Amino acid sequence: MSDTIERIKCLIVGSGPAGYTAAIYAARADLKPVMYTGMQMGGQLTTTTEVDNYPGYPKGTDGTAMMDDFKNQAERFGTEVRFGMVTKVNFSNEVGGIHKVTVDESKEIEAETVIISTGATAKYLGLESEQRLIGGGVSACATCDGFFYKGQDVIVVGAGDTAAEEATYLANICKSVTMLVRRDEMRASKAMQHRVKKTENIKVLFNTELDEVIGDNVVDAVRVVNNQTQEKHEISVTGVFIAIGHKPNTELFKGVLDMNETGYLITKGKSTKTNLPGVFAAGDVQDHEYRQAVTAAGTGCMAALDSERYLGALL
Repeated sequence: MSDTIERIKCLIVGSGPAGYTAAIYAARADLKPVMYTGMQMGGQLTTTTEVDNYPGYPKGTDGTAMMDDFKNQAERFGTEVRFGMVTKVNFSNEVGGIHKVTVDESKEIEAETVIISTGATAKYLGLESEQRLIGGGVSACATCDGFFYKGQDVIVVGAGDTAAEEATYLANICKSVTMLVRRDEMRASKAMQHRVKKTENIKVLFNTELDEVIGDNVVDAVRVVNNQTQEKHEISVTGVFIAIGHKPNTELFKGVLDMNETGYLITKGKSTKTNLPGVFAAGDVQDHEYRQAVTAAGTGCMAALDSERYLGALL
């Protein structure tokens, strides 16, 4: 451990739209924020090649470029952005208490307020071809990327409510949607199953799994396998949407902060307040419903304002 412990007024853990927006507002409020980006600077959005639905980009942009813009704006107002990973936390449960965190298992920091924006990670199947073509036709967000497949044939992998929602959303845009369900029934609610069945251009293949995504730089087709007969065949598609869920990046806070059964941090009412005073949560780490860049940015703004008001009330 370092002999000198740094004291920070506002510590932001994690980057991405929520973290950078929190940094912009916190910096303008003279909270002198310090951000530790985590291992993936810019968060999930950096895996998205094109972003067309964020206000202020009339010609669209790509995720990495947009996060660079966010970072540059945060730094312009005085945010100190540091590459590093928070590896341990010791949060105070008293109003006005000091929160202690350890970065990269070596540097100890004390913070008056902490904004957690560590996001969530989309679950993938782990196929080499799937990972290679993320951004080239493989996506985990239909509402983010579906527009680019207008009038085309796509695959949705999954059987729950999220998969059903993504399939019906894509059916309004795409020529056809084929759902791959590995069991002999869907796990989605009956209401969502009815929506899928009533949508003419959705086809459901039961007992079917994705075996390989075919294509060099972009998706050309998929090979699927029937897990009962082991029979394989190819389907020509240009888009593959993996809808098997997300995992919030909250492992570090288990037993410390309140979270729901799937690990998302719980915030109070319409605020970003967690169960501990001076600790706030913003973005996908506390939002399992919308998971959009614009909503994450909105809660980042809220977290900075909540932090400013919390500190102001201590004076």
